Amino acid sequence: MEVLFNNELPQEDTSRFEALIEQGFALAAELKDLPEPWEVSVSFVDDETIAALNAQYRGKPTSTDVLSFPQDDEEFGAVEGLPRMLGDIVISLDRAKEQASEYGHSLEREVLFLAVHGFFHLLGHDHETEEERQVMRSWEERVLRELGLGRD
Repeated sequence: MEVLFNNELPQEDTSRFEALIEQGFALAAELKDLPEPWEVSVSFVDDETIAALNAQYRGKPTSTDVLSFPQDDEEFGAVEGLPRMLGDIVISLDRAKEQASEYGHSLEREVLFLAVHGFFHLLGHDHETEEERQVMRSWEERVLRELGLGRD
C-alpha cells in the first residue's frame, strides 16, 4: 500500500491527517479483500479548486467535499512488480471544516470519512440507490469505528 499526499494549501498543515488516512485505507482495503500492492493519491485543496474540478469533470460548477478519479490500471494490465494505481482523491479542506462544525464532530473524523468515502468510490462502489448508499455508509462507519472515530 502506498498513499501519496499532496497539500495544495500552504497555509494548512495536513500532515496530521496522513497516518489516520493510511490506517483508514488499510482497513477499507482489508474489508474489501483488496490485494496488495496498490497505490492511491490524496490531494487537499480549497473550495475554489474543487469547484473548478467539479465543473471540468462532472459538469457541476459548484463546490463539493470530495471527488474521486478512478484510474484502475487493472483493466489495462498492471505492470508486474509495480503497485496497482487505484486513482486520485481530492478533498476540499474548506468544506471538511464546515461539515465538521455542522455535524458537531472533529475535523479528523470528517477528513477520514471523506477519504474513505472516496476510496470506496475508487473501488467501484457508488450510492445511486438507497440500498447502495446504506451499504457504502455501513462500510464507512465500520472503518471510522475501528479507528475510534465512530458516531457516539
